Amino acid sequence: MKKLLLLFAFVGVSAVGLAQTGPKIEFTAKDNTIDYGTVSKETDNGLRSFEFKNTGNAPLIISNVQSTCGCTVPSFPKEPILPGKTGKIDVKYNMGPGAIRKTITVESNAVNYEGGKVPLKIKGEVIVKKEVNPLEKKKSILEKA
Repeated sequence: MKKLLLLFAFVGVSAVGLAQTGPKIEFTAKDNTIDYGTVSKETDNGLRSFEFKNTGNAPLIISNVQSTCGCTVPSFPKEPILPGKTGKIDVKYNMGPGAIRKTITVESNAVNYEGGKVPLKIKGEVIVKKEVNPLEKKKSILEKA
């Protein structure tokens, strides 16, 4: 009876240990979000990088990265990321004026996310810089509006 109980305990501990083995992806961005802040197309190229580390014990394979629209173009490493190594997913936003609220979905073999799918987010606002015409007459303080 003791041997049977010991066997079940060993199998239970092994099963718990096996459930945690495999590649794990951990992003450095807080809440997996990059905030562009308030930017303009004239001064910002729209390129940002999500850096990550494989904290698991097997090679991490990123099979696909998709954006919710064509205005955001992701690129990702095609080679496996070995345990303890880092990588990055670059995201290029087209910098059209207005609010930035986009989701990028990473598909991988990571065991720490359900189905290996990790949502990444970008947010911010793109403004249009007002051009100053040097020939335009400026109103003085004394003039009535």
